[in-house]
Amino acid sequence: MTEQQLPPPPAWFFFLLLAVVGGVYSASLSFRLLSYLALSLRRPKDLRRRYGAWAVVTGPTSGIGRSVALELARRGLNLVLLDLDAANLEETSDMVMSRHGVETKTVVFDLSLVGTSRGDESMRRLRAAIEGLDVGVLVNNAGVLRPSMVYLHEADVEALVRMVRVNLWALTEVTAAVLPGMLERRRRGAIVNMGSASSEAIPSFPLNTIYAATKRYVAMFSRSLHVEYRSQGIDVQCQAPFFVATKMVTSWAVRDNWLSALVPTPDAYARAATRWIGHGPLCTPNLGHQLLWCLAGILPDGVHDWLRLREHRRLRALLQEK
Repeated sequence: MTEQQLPPPPAWFFFLLLAVVGGVYSASLSFRLLSYLALSLRRPKDLRRRYGAWAVVTGPTSGIGRSVALELARRGLNLVLLDLDAANLEETSDMVMSRHGVETKTVVFDLSLVGTSRGDESMRRLRAAIEGLDVGVLVNNAGVLRPSMVYLHEADVEALVRMVRVNLWALTEVTAAVLPGMLERRRRGAIVNMGSASSEAIPSFPLNTIYAATKRYVAMFSRSLHVEYRSQGIDVQCQAPFFVATKMVTSWAVRDNWLSALVPTPDAYARAATRWIGHGPLCTPNLGHQLLWCLAGILPDGVHDWLRLREHRRLRALLQEK
């Protein structure tokens, strides 16, 4: 006596299943975009009143960091600026004061030395600089991408260690230095950690493995701190952008292809980024980046892996030519 086999599901069942899955994804996409538009149309937070009079920004002398520092100053916050080059810090400080009339302090700090005796001395100078200040916002922007477009066995180990120190270790120590003051002063503050869509929106980032891995740490670090401290008035957020037109993202990497229309300038990104402060533990503030994130969710992981490896090998070849 043989077992009776069940008939296969009718064709309409599969059609209905696909329709439900597509409807759920479309609804989530619509909700995401509508939430973005609602926040964009809402009156921006008064960051100074909500969090405090001072902001600490790491890596403020170029790219996103410079634009975010200027945008925070435009919104009335005084700035403590951390960077490794004294001349660039002075130039940025003078620009901030001349344009927006706020106070600034500078701390020369090579973040790649965190964990060494010279790094310990810089941490002491940072703590001295912020002592007594009403620091309400911390932006951990400083980051290192290079070595990029290389296989792990080809990369210089010292350069990889430098990347880990800046992207991971320094971010942790600077946060640990600033956070206690936020808790002591009326339990308010915002911490913004610059992550990357390379670790959040797509499943792999080949030939840039260590960079993406450090940014994954940033996202988990931020999410966990968000859960730990939100009841104490501290908003912790990881911002995960795609490409922004900075020196870190060389122009030839996105030139003459469809991505170029979705690559904002640092100033455009900074305007969106400051508006998103305090709105959730993970975000990508730019509208074009929101669309890219939604499109990335459609593709299977295996397709992402193939596309990323293919594209990064192309960029690797261009780098070798140059």
